[in-house]
Amino acid sequence: MAHFDLPPEQLQSYRAAAPAPADFDAFWAQTLAEARRFDLNATFTPVRTPFVTVDVFDVTFAGWAGQPVKGWLTLPRARTGRLPCVTEFVGYGGGRGLAGDHLGYASMGYAHLLMDTRGQGSGWRQGDTPDDAPGAGPQVPGVMTRGIQSRDTYYYRRVFTDAVRAVEAARAHPEVDGARVAVAGVSQGGGMALAAAGLCDVQLCLPDVPFLCHFDRAARLVDSFPYAEITAYLKTHRGRSADVFGVLAYFDGVHFAARAQAAALFSVGLMDEVCPPSTVYAAFNAYAGPREMRVYEFNRHEGGENVQALERAAFLARHWQP
Repeated sequence: MAHFDLPPEQLQSYRAAAPAPADFDAFWAQTLAEARRFDLNATFTPVRTPFVTVDVFDVTFAGWAGQPVKGWLTLPRARTGRLPCVTEFVGYGGGRGLAGDHLGYASMGYAHLLMDTRGQGSGWRQGDTPDDAPGAGPQVPGVMTRGIQSRDTYYYRRVFTDAVRAVEAARAHPEVDGARVAVAGVSQGGGMALAAAGLCDVQLCLPDVPFLCHFDRAARLVDSFPYAEITAYLKTHRGRSADVFGVLAYFDGVHFAARAQAAALFSVGLMDEVCPPSTVYAAFNAYAGPREMRVYEFNRHEGGENVQALERAAFLARHWQP
């Protein structure tokens, strides 16, 4: 696909016009307060793997409504003192996978907590966390419209709450330096990183080609999935667009970005037909903290891939010395 979105010079200053709902902050404060009524109960069980340079732990912690959420914690075996930690979130349809699937950050000398995504983990990598979703109404296959009838029942209310609790679980481990915690992810994981950075205190944020940003533009600009789940729902539920986008406004990465203070490294593919460049720039230009962007002019949703991995490594090294 050739460039289809705004010209680069317009992208650099593009902003979403719609403000956050007036009670956005109150809604999230109440949501997180309800989650914190449950003990975090973070557990880290050692797992035997064939890898000799890292130690892996099977993680369980209490997420939304106290429901158990799984993850992996990976630590460099040769470690002294408390380590900075990257809390990472997974792309759409994927799960936490297997112990030892995620060695990069620990190999750099950091602690790494990878959160499983509730109700996903069968599209391209295994998951182990169910989504207990009371009150969910009709939906298009996938999770983009699960519980879309209300902000209280919408799927990403539970997921973003889990993400904040994952940061808290990382900080609960005695070998993690709670003053040096980053959030990171690609696509859906990038959108979740923005949500976590906007909802809790972290030091660094690394959202690559982030999904879940500027829903109203994305759903009208591209017909690719997962955003096409929203358009398919509205094609059937005619006349509900104002209600649907009203709910989605509480989960828009643009509004979380406007509340985030952590230093951030974004990336974007200018031919990305899954997460259109203007939606990424809408979050980037709203971002309240120090921010940098890496641009991949001829890439689609794969973005910078291994090149961006090295950019992330350099960014972390500039801020942390493990």
